[in-house]
Amino acid sequence: MRPAIKVGLSTASVYPLRTEAAFEHAARLGYDGVELMVWAESVSQDIDAVAAMSKRYNMPVLSVHAPCLLISQRVWGANPIPKLERSVRAAEQLGAQTVVVHPPFRWQRRYAEGFGEQVAELEAGSDVLVAVENMFPFRADRFFGAGETSIERMRKRGGRPGPGISAFAPSYDPLDGNHAHYTLDLSHTATAGTDALDMARRMGDGLAHLHLCDGNGASTDEHLVPGRGTQPTAQVCQMLAAGNFSGHVILEITTSSARTATERDALLTEALKFARAHLMR
Repeated sequence: MRPAIKVGLSTASVYPLRTEAAFEHAARLGYDGVELMVWAESVSQDIDAVAAMSKRYNMPVLSVHAPCLLISQRVWGANPIPKLERSVRAAEQLGAQTVVVHPPFRWQRRYAEGFGEQVAELEAGSDVLVAVENMFPFRADRFFGAGETSIERMRKRGGRPGPGISAFAPSYDPLDGNHAHYTLDLSHTATAGTDALDMARRMGDGLAHLHLCDGNGASTDEHLVPGRGTQPTAQVCQMLAAGNFSGHVILEITTSSARTATERDALLTEALKFARAHLMR
């Protein structure tokens, strides 16, 4: 019998609460572990401190998200090349299976030119998988007023995404980089207007990690609780459960709108129940 797919909680999912709050929520609500988002919060950058929290709450770190967001450009220094290697070493120290990384930004020319080779070399020298994540273009309709959603406009154009430019090299589709392993993010497919099931199939056995979340096709990255948007969240989970997927599923949702601790718990519990229901083997 195939082992159950582990379901983790991104430490970003409790923002504006801190990293330790994610460990506490994950332990109390029954998650299998956490994904560490390395960003501006100093504790998230201190791997010894994170290891101590993992032990304290008996919550393994399943994956590490490298500091590659726009808001974390200066975390662990300005050069993205050593930051990716440092992320892999952090994952090794924490016993994490995967490092999640975005494709390089276009202005990071030296990083972009050697990105594929660096990812391959890091994987060759470690048991850690470096899973490149799908992103989305910058869309002009971000500046549109309220009214019909981006997805409605996209449908009127015959299924084509709204006008936009990619800030990523070679593109926001990681399959253009021909990597061994990928992270599929279902909020990013919504924003990009990408067919999530098709992308999952194209990733094939290289699909090593899932950010389970949702979106309605807005021009901004929504990270809704799965089942609350337009993405085929249940179908993607069922596809993984039926196949040979051996990675982890991470709930990377936003709970910043929660007005109380009870509301945040309800969102995180709803997300976990959704995942468990559709990942059953």
